[in-house]
Amino acid sequence: MKIASNKLSALYEFYKTELSGMYDAGELYTIFEIVCEKYLKFSKTDVRQQFEANVNQSDLILIYDAAKALKTGLPVQYVLKEAFFYDSFFEVTPDVLIPRPETEELVDLIIKTVSGASQDPLFASPGALLDIGTGSGCIPVTLKKHLPAILAFGVDISEAALEVATKNARRHRADVHFQKVDILAPDAASLISNLNSQFSLLISNPPYIAHSEAAQMEQHVLAHEPHLALFVEYDDPAIFYKRIIDLCESCLAPGGYLFFELNPLFANDIKNYADRINLFNFAELIIDMSGKNRFLKARKK
Repeated sequence: MKIASNKLSALYEFYKTELSGMYDAGELYTIFEIVCEKYLKFSKTDVRQQFEANVNQSDLILIYDAAKALKTGLPVQYVLKEAFFYDSFFEVTPDVLIPRPETEELVDLIIKTVSGASQDPLFASPGALLDIGTGSGCIPVTLKKHLPAILAFGVDISEAALEVATKNARRHRADVHFQKVDILAPDAASLISNLNSQFSLLISNPPYIAHSEAAQMEQHVLAHEPHLALFVEYDDPAIFYKRIIDLCESCLAPGGYLFFELNPLFANDIKNYADRINLFNFAELIIDMSGKNRFLKARKK
């Protein structure tokens, strides 16, 4: 299909035709706004106000090509090679998960917790944080930007993900150190200890989706996002959480905080496990904006 003219409105009509049946009207318009923000540097208001304005040919081709890529089912963030997270753009590729709004909530919870404990000696020395399963690095990079005094580290099993995370740290001039670690390997504790003797914060949004849940997931997620970061390949869907909780004995400083993003289906099981090992003064579940048990916050004795 050809585009009727160089007007922005004609481009939008092209998007509606090319992507018909793939998105509802509201989602399609949001995607169009995101594409215009990327290639035209337009705000949402600009898109509305410039709807009948002409787009130059080079930008028109970029927006046209983006529609063709979207038609294959590729998420818009992978098409544009970036995603907005918290207050910044991060590079994303199919080697890393696209950051979710729930993870923004997690980061906000951590920032508020640390800011509220600013007089705590644990964070005055300075403290150190470790993000386990860091993916794009959006968690430690964002935390380092907002908590500049803290030492920041991230680990992942995927070398390709660590390359993306390193680029994002450079992009945001955030001093974050990344290393390859298999958290389930016997030497994980010693590798983590080599990064820093003990951490004030351990954070993780690990793989937590059981394969039995795949049928309920959106097809574009299954087709394009990395299964290594999505699915638990073990009989116990809480295996990563339990391993990280066990690591708190040696890797988390006394008085340090553990933060998880959770699968609500297993949230109570993970809290019960944290309670049973008797390492923490408290372990509490925190609901997300949709009212689901999405986060665990615990403080070591």
